[in-house]
Amino acid sequence: MKLDFEYGQGSVSAELPEDTEVFIPGITVKDPACIPEDQIAEETLKSIRNPIGMEPLSKLAHKGSKCVIVFPDRVKGGEQPTAHRKVSIRLILDELYAAGVEKKDILLICSNGLHRKNTEQEIRGVLGDALYNEFNPTNQIINHDSEDDEHLIDLGFDEAGDHVIMNKYVFEADVAILIGHVQANPYGGYSGGYKHCATGITHWRCIAAHHVPKVMHRDDFTPVSSHSLMRQKFNQIGMYMEEKMGKKFFCCDAVLDTLSRQIAIFSGYAKEMMPLSWQIADQRTYVPFAEKKYDVLIFGAPQFFHYGDGMGTNPIMLMQAISAQVIRLKRVMSDHCVIICTALCNGYFHDELWPYTRKMYEMFQKDGMNTLVDMNRYSEYFATNEEWIRQYRYCNAFHPFHGFSMISCAHIAEMNTSAIYICGAQEPGYARGMGMKTRATIEEALADAKKKYVGEHPHILALPLTFKKCAVHLMMKDEVYTG
Repeated sequence: MKLDFEYGQGSVSAELPEDTEVFIPGITVKDPACIPEDQIAEETLKSIRNPIGMEPLSKLAHKGSKCVIVFPDRVKGGEQPTAHRKVSIRLILDELYAAGVEKKDILLICSNGLHRKNTEQEIRGVLGDALYNEFNPTNQIINHDSEDDEHLIDLGFDEAGDHVIMNKYVFEADVAILIGHVQANPYGGYSGGYKHCATGITHWRCIAAHHVPKVMHRDDFTPVSSHSLMRQKFNQIGMYMEEKMGKKFFCCDAVLDTLSRQIAIFSGYAKEMMPLSWQIADQRTYVPFAEKKYDVLIFGAPQFFHYGDGMGTNPIMLMQAISAQVIRLKRVMSDHCVIICTALCNGYFHDELWPYTRKMYEMFQKDGMNTLVDMNRYSEYFATNEEWIRQYRYCNAFHPFHGFSMISCAHIAEMNTSAIYICGAQEPGYARGMGMKTRATIEEALADAKKKYVGEHPHILALPLTFKKCAVHLMMKDEVYTG
């Protein structure tokens, strides 16, 4: 069969054995039905007015209340007119105004965490023109700044010994609202809930409690689940914030489908709300599909996907993206599984976006760095580099510690595969420098893998649109995910 895979700005074709199986999220196995567009506002408002485990906004807020609405950055959630951020924030504002809250007492915060601060154009995209034009002229839309000491508060250490530093605007607000997406995530199961506050409005020292090898290289992290140590830490940190704030977060989370459309809406107290939202999300996310374990996985990496332009050419970011698929697909991978990935790999690091990854890559080639785990001893050196911090704060670059989240994840592919092939690399040395093998085409890579790792008749799973569609977590056909 002939299939197309993402490559650079376009695609590349490959001739594969006729018994190759194909999986495309939302197409091969249909998503659960989403809420019809003309009912989204009604269902969202019903959820907001009937929160789980806490009082509604009409009782939490009143005239004089200082309110913050924390919304995720552009990485997740969709930007269509009926996207969850746009619909829920407008309805929440109406509820706050009806309770007597004045517009001047409301602040909208993009929870970018260690991601790059979103540009005005990007924030306009996720909020829509009406919300943006309503709040931006009065400087009531901001990005979280994890290095702005004046607007951070140190809460000390939680019971697990994790250092919790959070956004001061959120801490001091009378009502703190989190807009979230219950969407498949390789880092701890789902976005939204306590993951939102534990990663989106904190400091790198807080994120260093969970986005590190000692958490990410455990058996409970791969394959992905909602009961890993990472998820436990998200929950502990979020509840510790609530304890210190003396209030609960008011969450409004949407379970999303492959096209980021709302399947269901859940509002209220995260501790009680999250498990209920996950029950619905599991039906879309954990897909019993495979009748046999696969020896070869094939997919393609475009140059631009969720973290930005260069995600598929920067060798560290590319390796992280491949590992994220291992985390999602481990349940259907054989013990000697090989990954074949098309990628331009042309030496474009996009230094403006990731100003430190070229240095990371160069250091990995030297000084006894045998695996990516060895790099972790440099995490504080990178995370406190003043120039890279300035680029994060003022130039829309990712925070330097974010790179260590990436390399912690990137090592997972090596831990769980026999080999990783990059096909079509224009400067293949970058891929080889990350421990990957290189071939000109998918066909050449498959032939080499058959000879060395998987035999003449491997079970092959092709995954077109891997980085263009909202992912799922594949399972064996007779497997039941129990959360």
